[in-house]
Amino acid sequence: MIKSKTNIFLGIVVLILVAWMLKGTFFQPGIADLKGDFKEVTHYRNENNTGPIQYVFIVTVKDIKTAEMEKFGDFKPHHKGGNTKVYFFLEGTPTPGKAFSGKVNFDPSFNKSCIALYEKSAMGNTSIVNNPFNIN
Repeated sequence: MIKSKTNIFLGIVVLILVAWMLKGTFFQPGIADLKGDFKEVTHYRNENNTGPIQYVFIVTVKDIKTAEMEKFGDFKPHHKGGNTKVYFFLEGTPTPGKAFSGKVNFDPSFNKSCIALYEKSAMGNTSIVNNPFNIN
């Protein structure tokens, strides 16, 4: 009798632990849960799979005061030895429709509309720069 109560107790404990792990697995926060109402306009990924992989994302954001831009950038794909850049633009301002590889990632006429740049380097270091093209 005591043995069956112990087995029932252990079975309930195991079920609770499995349910807790499944909840943690299937209900992770994602990009949609971030503040800022982000919308990806376009992106670029170079086709060179043997060298450094470069990702460039052009994103609009509705509210820059509450936007979690660094967390948004952290959710974007990154490869070891590669580089990931996310350019943020305020919703309703002129935004590039195409992204390119290299040092200049979109038409420079849109530079004044860019409000922030998130970058993850080849070594995994992240940075976010407000008004990256603001030349004083």
